[in-house]
Amino acid sequence: MTPIQLIARRLNLREKQVEQTIALLDEGATIPFISRYRKEATGGMDEVAVAAVAEQ
Repeated sequence: MTPIQLIARRLNLREKQVEQTIALLDEGATIPFISRYRKEATGGMDEVAVAAVAEQ
């Protein structure tokens, strides 16, 4: 099982959501920016979900 699969399973998210969120975080995007302006990329994740992915 890959790290993305583990995070998705732990947080009850789709793998694509986790992949996109990690990619945005790696590019330097902040949690508020991702949750407000990149909902289409993250599947509508809110700040709490984005922060949970970031903590993993």
